[in-house]
This record gives sequence, C-alpha cells and structure tokens, in this order.
Amino acid sequence: MDWLTGTKIPVGRSAGRFFDWLQAHGGWIFDGLSHAMLAMIDALLWLLQTPHPLIVVAVIAGLGWILQRRITLAVFVALGLLFILNQGYWEATTESLTLVLAACVVCMGLGVPIGIAVAHRPRLFRVVRPILDLMQTLPTFVYLIPAIVFFGIGMVPGLISTVIFVLPAPIRLTQLGISSTPMPLIEAARAFGATPRQLLWKVELPSALPQIMTGLNQTIMLSLSMVVIAALVGADGLGVPVVRALNQVNPALGFESGFIIVVVAIILDRMLRVERK
Repeated sequence: MDWLTGTKIPVGRSAGRFFDWLQAHGGWIFDGLSHAMLAMIDALLWLLQTPHPLIVVAVIAGLGWILQRRITLAVFVALGLLFILNQGYWEATTESLTLVLAACVVCMGLGVPIGIAVAHRPRLFRVVRPILDLMQTLPTFVYLIPAIVFFGIGMVPGLISTVIFVLPAPIRLTQLGISSTPMPLIEAARAFGATPRQLLWKVELPSALPQIMTGLNQTIMLSLSMVVIAALVGADGLGVPVVRALNQVNPALGFESGFIIVVVAIILDRMLRVERK
C-alpha cells in the first residue's frame, strides 16, 4: 500500500493556499461584507430589543394571526414568548432571532434568484448540484474555520457559516417549484402571447409559491439549528447558555436553554407552515 499512500493528493494544502490567497487579495471585499452584515444585525437587534418585550410579544402574536388566520395560534405564540420572558431568556432569544432573520434575508435573497436560474437551465443545475451537495454535507464546524479567518469573532462569522449551510435549501426548493409548473399552464400562457418575464411572474412563481414558502420554513429551521454552533465563534444568542452548560456539565442549564430553543422553533414553524389544500 506504500505506492498508494506515499504520494498524498494535496487537498488540504491546496485549500489552505486558496484561503491564504483570498485573505491577501480579498480583504476589502470581506471588510465590506462584514460591515454590511453587521449593520443589518444591529438594525434587527434594535428592532427587537428597543421596544418593551410585551409590545414585541403582541406584534409577533399578531403577525402569527395575520399569517395563519387562527386565534389559537396567536394565543400559542403569545404564551410561548411569555414563557421565554419568564425564564429570563428574552435577550438571548432576540439575539438568536436576529441571526435567523438575517440569515433568511440573505438566503432567500440569493436562493430564490439562483433557484429560478437553474430551473430554467438544466445544464447549469447539473453543475451547481454537486456544489449544493458539498455545502449541505460538509461538517458545519469546517465552515467556522474560514469564517473566523476572514471575519474574526462575533455575530458576522456565525451568520456567514449559517448562510453557507442553509443556502442550498431555498435554491433546491425554488428550483423544484419552478420546474414543477404544469406544462398546460405554460403552454396556455405562451399561446396568449406571454413574454418570458410575464410567464415567470404570473405563472411560474405563483405555481411555485408553496415550495418557495417551504424553502423559507426550512431556512428558518436550519438557521435555528445553527445557533449553538454559531456560539462557538462568539455569536450571541441561545447557543451561549448551551455551550456554557456543556463546559460546566450542567444538565439543568442545558435542558432549560435547549427547551427554549425548541419553543422558538415550534413558534416559527407554526407561524410559517404552509397548509396544502
């Protein structure tokens, strides 16, 4: 076996050289990206933390009723948020929600247009698919290393690693929704003289809306699953007490903070669930 192991393919060395080159020549890009991400995070934090917590609870509960038109859901959302407030995790919850909302803005802003593009170009999708597979299957801890190198410690590297992990979900689901548009609808629109732009906005996107909303739901759930890992690079939020509980071997703190994450996940899932008729 010496002939096989004697000459090692320089995968890690090549990746290291690539990241060194990026760090040396792309610093201005990463600095600008960091400032933009930090500005968005600060704005969301201000929006969630400046008003009185009860006002934020009422607004989120009202938003739940607007989205689902069920008073029982609004009551459940309000009770869940009041429970979080009672347990003393309100500030950490708003920080995690900020990370989730920022990740959703970036992922949906990139994922939907990319999904539309690859849906209209099957050859491009065949090229992009292995990249999406790599982004989803590569251990999430691996993302933290270049994130720290390029962006330092804090919320920004946590957001960047979250976006890399989550982005394939909206791309895949948008591509699926656009590709699944019934051909009779497309042929009828073309027969009435619809332009490609009209075909996209009036036929394909309305038909793909359930899949796109499912992509938004998955984006939120996957982003929330990253809060603990993001805490390892200095991101604030609900992941911090979980990591602290792990370091202290404190099962009470671990269960308490973990249960709060579950409550937040259930609230977001119920608010954004798409009921198929």
